[in-house]
Amino acid sequence: MCKCKQLTIVLLLVLGLQATNADGQKETSNPQVWLTDPDQGILFKQQNQISKPNSTDKNISFITVDKAKTYQQMDGFGFALTGGSAMLIHKMSPVEQHRLLTELFGTGESEIGTSYLRVSIGSSDLDDHVFSYDDLAAGEPDTNLKKFTLANDEGALIPVLKKILAINPHIKILASPWSPPAWMKTNNNTSGGHLKPEYYHAYSQYLVKYIKGMAAKGIRIDAITIQNEPLNPGNNPSMVMEAVEQANFIKHNLGPDFKAADIKTKIILYDHNADRSDYPISILDDPDAKKYVDGSAFHLYGGKIEALSKVHDAHPDKNLYFTEEWVGAPGNLKQDIRFHIKQIIVGAPRNWSRNVIEWNLASDPHQQPHTPGGCDRCLGAITINGDEVTRNPAYYIIAHASKFVSPGSKRVASNYFEELPNVAYITPAGKMVLIVFNDSGTGKTFNIQYEHKATTEILSAGAVGTFVF
Repeated sequence: MCKCKQLTIVLLLVLGLQATNADGQKETSNPQVWLTDPDQGILFKQQNQISKPNSTDKNISFITVDKAKTYQQMDGFGFALTGGSAMLIHKMSPVEQHRLLTELFGTGESEIGTSYLRVSIGSSDLDDHVFSYDDLAAGEPDTNLKKFTLANDEGALIPVLKKILAINPHIKILASPWSPPAWMKTNNNTSGGHLKPEYYHAYSQYLVKYIKGMAAKGIRIDAITIQNEPLNPGNNPSMVMEAVEQANFIKHNLGPDFKAADIKTKIILYDHNADRSDYPISILDDPDAKKYVDGSAFHLYGGKIEALSKVHDAHPDKNLYFTEEWVGAPGNLKQDIRFHIKQIIVGAPRNWSRNVIEWNLASDPHQQPHTPGGCDRCLGAITINGDEVTRNPAYYIIAHASKFVSPGSKRVASNYFEELPNVAYITPAGKMVLIVFNDSGTGKTFNIQYEHKATTEILSAGAVGTFVF
């Protein structure tokens, strides 16, 4: 057995599955193991395994996976395909663009199987300019939406989405508005302000037209959130929408209008930080609003990830989603892996989230494009410089789940250790997937117990492993 100080230099992932055959003899086989170890420069690489029986040392931790105890079904793992991300991808040469999209969205041996995307309704702050689908001169309303157009999305976002759908026709797409058209708002500005009550119906129809317009392009929007970060007026674009406003908009306008238009797109609440679980709970406590709602969405720039379970416990019949977390440029793989794997890849699903979305998919070497006043430090999961692609922390963070935990997988029980945060799934194909992070300061040896099989393995400090049985 290697000494702990040696584990900081050389990582040994030593695994063996033991099962008893009909003759009572032990059979040994090896699961797949994929590793990211920042200290060793190992970036999401499959490891060659050496079989070894499970340790009998009672002092090491046992991670026991119980597939009989199931939780939520997973919808997928992925990224925000911002308008800026799409623009950078769209400008690549056809050969390199296809190679990149296949790597990201394909399910082959060298691909990471991204299965969930978030797009913006109108511009986000990571577009190269601010726009809505019905921009007018100041003081000029368009309540009948005669000037509504998706033209801004037709330049790059829609063509890139179509290419992604050709690779993965089943990918789920969540759409979120950063702001309605300025003429609908109390301050007539793309930043801040509130939606004027007299334009609730017009804005509801605006969202209906968006979903129908995208469907006409062959793009199905699986779900929308009603407002990105409704308690953040400082972004550009942005809008404030208090819980009582969102509840009234849902029950009097958006819910009935979706129903009348036979729109099946899910309505998801909130879409902001975990420090305000009272926001979605207060809306779900209103039965007239709740009946139209699929669930609630969260970010983690404030609060604790356990707040998602508080919302689940208050309304267990409604779903939960994790829709955004950024990585700040220039990125720090060791620190970013620790936070994002522990709190989001492990933490969000362990607190009932059906998905995980990282912010955002792509930026250029200068964290462009962004709007005036938009995020100038948001590091893409990939950096695109012409045809050159650099993979950044969020790429590896998502890959550890997206490649193996296919949509339709179910989270199953596994015991949790502070030094070994983990989450387990059973996939539709019947495979067991376990993601484990070593959050201690030294190498950790631990056993994994699954059905009648056991493994012993070692993770260096700060390393994450995905184990596929």
